[in-house]
Amino acid sequence: MAETVVHVLRHGEVHNPDGILYGRLPGFRLSELGVQMAKAAAQALAERTVVHVAASPLERAQQTAEPIAAQFGLSVGVDERLIESANWFEGKKVSPGDGSFRDPRNWWVLRDPVTPSWGEAYQVIAERMFAALHAARLAAEGREAVLVSHQLPIWTLRRHVERKRLWHDPRRRQCGLASLTSFHFDGAKIVGIGYSEPAAHLIAISPTARTAKGA
Repeated sequence: MAETVVHVLRHGEVHNPDGILYGRLPGFRLSELGVQMAKAAAQALAERTVVHVAASPLERAQQTAEPIAAQFGLSVGVDERLIESANWFEGKKVSPGDGSFRDPRNWWVLRDPVTPSWGEAYQVIAERMFAALHAARLAAEGREAVLVSHQLPIWTLRRHVERKRLWHDPRRRQCGLASLTSFHFDGAKIVGIGYSEPAAHLIAISPTARTAKGA
């Protein structure tokens, strides 16, 4: 049986001039740089056998998927399971020095880093992402699929597949903007995980991309 590969792509840079944690809020599109990142990801996949493309319903993810789907003559499916994780701090600033973490009234939300207490449970994220991964595998049996999602869901999925504890230090995530985390299947069994950053050359020249936070 031919190998099936499901590439899980993080969206590109988002236009976020106020520097908030935008989470699932509507109206957050890719920046001009983010559009270029999406094109770089598409170019990196140009020689692959992609037959299925789906994305989170959020605008930035749909935009990132569009150039990939277009080059393979596909439409972009919507998979709600790929959506960004829910977060209590959505709409607030969370950057060091001027963020909501400094306000003692918010500290109660941070009481449990394992579940975590400030948002969607890691286990719930892992289960929905794992289900989306296998649905894409079935849709692309013997060929390749692309799913566009967000940093925390992708990293949680990877840790789940690698059987690592789901709670973690966000600063240590290997999931850059427009990065590809690729799951290789032999039948229904995952036999390898690859990682690449096709937009790394764009991030290197952009201070905003290098310091990008969140989804």
